[in-house]
Amino acid sequence: MSSWQEYLAVNRPRFIDEMLEFFRIPSVSSLPEHAGDVRRAGEWVANRMRQAGIEHVQILETGGHPVVYGDLLHTPGAPTVLIYGHFDTQPVDPEALWTNPPFMPVIDGDRIYARGATDDKGNMLVPILATEALLQSEGKLPLNVKYFFEGQEEIGSPQLPGFVERYKDLLACDVVVSSDGGQWSEEQPELALGARGLCALQIDVVGPQMDLHSGMFGGTVANPIHALVAILASMRSPEGKILVEGFYDDVHVLTPDEKAKIAAVPFDAVQEMARLGIDTLYGEPGYSPLEQRWVRPTLEINGIWGGFQAEGIKTVLPSEAHAKITCRLAPDQDPTQVADRVAAHVQKATPPGVKVNIRRFENSAVPYLMPADHPGNAAARRVHLRLYGKEPFYVRSGGSIPVLNMFLTSLGAYTVNFGFGLPDENIHSPNEFWRLSSFDRAQQAYCLLLHELVQPA
Repeated sequence: MSSWQEYLAVNRPRFIDEMLEFFRIPSVSSLPEHAGDVRRAGEWVANRMRQAGIEHVQILETGGHPVVYGDLLHTPGAPTVLIYGHFDTQPVDPEALWTNPPFMPVIDGDRIYARGATDDKGNMLVPILATEALLQSEGKLPLNVKYFFEGQEEIGSPQLPGFVERYKDLLACDVVVSSDGGQWSEEQPELALGARGLCALQIDVVGPQMDLHSGMFGGTVANPIHALVAILASMRSPEGKILVEGFYDDVHVLTPDEKAKIAAVPFDAVQEMARLGIDTLYGEPGYSPLEQRWVRPTLEINGIWGGFQAEGIKTVLPSEAHAKITCRLAPDQDPTQVADRVAAHVQKATPPGVKVNIRRFENSAVPYLMPADHPGNAAARRVHLRLYGKEPFYVRSGGSIPVLNMFLTSLGAYTVNFGFGLPDENIHSPNEFWRLSSFDRAQQAYCLLLHELVQPA
């Protein structure tokens, strides 16, 4: 029986052909016309899992796009790991900016160009291939493995909270490993420990029952846009500190070790400003740029509109004005409580002469943070040391990943982020790609990780 390394090498051309076939399915979860394609991608995943030797493979209904489940549970007394990934993709717009059609994958040198290549179809396929290699070379896996691949991550996994809770006995595990992620660079590994949470609101300010002539009524009737601007300006100091009462009350205070791990990650402010086309960085005083980006809460105005916006001038006093706000949340903050505090601030800051309505959006996320020394992270660190020859950076995501807290809340299991995408691979943009070198390294990494997860920390 050959080793798993030999098996991966011999079967590499077949695995690449299969990956290209997977990439050709336009599984765009946000567009209703592609709902059938998302299901077809799920069926493709289920068939590939069976081909690899995974058992009890089934497509589970969520009320939206499906989940594909399977398992291999033949190692009594060993830990159980749940491997997570997603087979849905973002839309392709603007399609005119793609060099090749987004669902007709093209290999150019070390790169495979296709929508979903790095996020997350390529990364998601890897654990299935690693499973096949281990089964064919060693006859069984070194521990118990469950597989959970979903088709709605790119729309926020709206049905998953109830789904994971409903199936928590089936999904029960000691640790989750997520294939949906990346590494710092081709030479530098990373371990992602946390992600900020999210809450979202819309402020609607209403004044007179119709638009008014600004000459006839200006100066005697409150202007909703002026009122909205005043409300928004009251929320932050000029330096960037959030002035909403109680906003920081529950914010997790960084420990010296956490600050040291963030400080160890290189950040070139001059290079970042040049990349973004700005002349200075801006943020809450007292914190480094990476602390501001990864672990401090924010309050951002995402959109604002009202009144006349076409070319030229229309002397109008508008009847209403609107703004959309999102807050990124630090560990220990609760999205509902933060939204309550922002809403209370808006009501208190509303000037006379207008009425305000506050809408809350459902796409919230609870902040997530796992211990850096968790046994799953320790196992991943050992793999990275072997493959890269250096210590990983310990990083966090400034964005929000709702599924992480779902697994922690319903299953009591932390998630080790173990994907191999790289920052320059045009995620969610035209000409998305994934490196074949990352495809090769990721397969080796998963074979090693499944062995390391059995070892003591």
